[in-house]
Amino acid sequence: MNEERDLPPRESMDFDVVIVGAGPAGLAAAIRLKQVAPDLSVVVLEKGSEVGAHILSGAVIDPTGLDALLPGWREEDHPLTQPVSADRFLWMGPAGAVRLPNWLMPPLMNNHGNYIASLGDVCRWLAEKAEAAGVEIFPGFAATEILTGEDGAVVGVATGDMGIRRDGSPGPTFERGMELRAKYTLIAEGARGSLAKQLIARFGLDTDREPQKYGLGIKELWRVPPENHRPGLVQHSFGWPLDNRTGGGSFLYHYGDDLVAIGFVVHLNYTNPHLSPFGVFQQFKTHPAIQSVLAGGERLSYGARAITEGGWQSVPKLAFPGGALLGCAAGFVNVPRIKGSHNAIHSGILAAEYAAASIADGRTNDELTAYEEAWRGSAIGRDLRPVRNVKPLWSKLGTLGGIALGGLDMWLNTIGFSLFGTMGHGKPDHAATHPAAKEKALDYARPDGTRTFDRASSIFVAGVSHDEDQPPHLRVRDMALQKASEHDVFGGPSALYCPAGVYEWVGEGESLRYQINATNCIHCKTCDIKDPNQNIDWVPPEGGGGPNYRGM
Repeated sequence: MNEERDLPPRESMDFDVVIVGAGPAGLAAAIRLKQVAPDLSVVVLEKGSEVGAHILSGAVIDPTGLDALLPGWREEDHPLTQPVSADRFLWMGPAGAVRLPNWLMPPLMNNHGNYIASLGDVCRWLAEKAEAAGVEIFPGFAATEILTGEDGAVVGVATGDMGIRRDGSPGPTFERGMELRAKYTLIAEGARGSLAKQLIARFGLDTDREPQKYGLGIKELWRVPPENHRPGLVQHSFGWPLDNRTGGGSFLYHYGDDLVAIGFVVHLNYTNPHLSPFGVFQQFKTHPAIQSVLAGGERLSYGARAITEGGWQSVPKLAFPGGALLGCAAGFVNVPRIKGSHNAIHSGILAAEYAAASIADGRTNDELTAYEEAWRGSAIGRDLRPVRNVKPLWSKLGTLGGIALGGLDMWLNTIGFSLFGTMGHGKPDHAATHPAAKEKALDYARPDGTRTFDRASSIFVAGVSHDEDQPPHLRVRDMALQKASEHDVFGGPSALYCPAGVYEWVGEGESLRYQINATNCIHCKTCDIKDPNQNIDWVPPEGGGGPNYRGM
């Protein structure tokens, strides 16, 4: 690409607070800023074509975050119209399932009082609230660069240039990105955000923390026949089709107009490079207990997204000079509850309050140390601390032993006691992968096109759209290393872990090459997490590109 000096200068806009990401955390922060300091200028950048376009979650929503942010929301029109009516926990075998008694479950696993909804629709609703309060929201603008002052503090972000050709040259529609400068910059990109990744490395925010852990959640939205629909039913399962040493499980939620949200989460610390999370999900749908729900139904949408799973001991330092991390960018998901939106909203509220107070005191671009000091004693910390050992126990002991002891530890935490203290996670997910020769190959049945599907038809219903003539946003640092290690040692796992068919090894011998189908990308970030050599970097494509989820 042309050097910066050969391009026209970027225009600049000044705000009190710039927020990157229009998810629950970013929108909550924007709304709270306007609640406590209406005169502040606040802008939210969203890389999706519209608010909600890139939002994907189960989702069973704990309303405590909304209660804190918008106390009267229940008296207004809102998208949380389906309360949970029943909880089921299943242990799956290949041909049957055993229901676990609800009384065995720790109280925090009870979904009574929660709601089933589309998190994308919730974000669209929150965006309306934010705009009504005077927040500016810019969808279709991807923040690609951190701006820093002479002292190294963050002073804002820049959006990516538009209309760049694949070869890096400006095209006929070329337009420079914008610089958005602020007194504080709040990063709410979601799990494994590109700017958050840079900031964590630049400021050493993960020093003395456990490695962040991740899962890959794959979801489909179905409309099923009315006789198969159980409004308000929340069902989770463990076991088949995963073996005992591979963590993960399913969700199945009934809500809306005969809608069923069905999905599977595979923990990304799995060892077998032959495993395909997409294949596991499709296989799961062939189980008799699942077939009976989907029979006669229609798949409406598909998507996938990485989920932070490290919890309490993996949350990085939240404050850096000039800003802070919020929501899933900070890692506030409660793994056993499979919930994070409530904590994302709580973190947005906290960060907003401390940013507004700092600005009122005349401070700018320094560390919001009070935010970092407050979260562990807040509703977020009270939610995450009791479950802190579930993920480490699951990883160390496998599904059966891990869930049993994790459940016991959650019960003991109700009285403020733990047998295990605070356990560590050990190595990061990319380091868990074994060489291909040490693991058995796995077979996945061909899709039938009715209940099970291939990747191509799946990304079609995800509404994926990228300009094909733009620089690739999936960058391999060292292609020789990719061939020598990712392919020759690990058997090319990127062709399997990617749920959108982005990566392929094509040809053989001297003609073997690594093909990257970047236009398929649904922005799940799995490649950035799971590549065994950390040789792939995900960066934002041109703003507005990616999936266009509806109802997800």
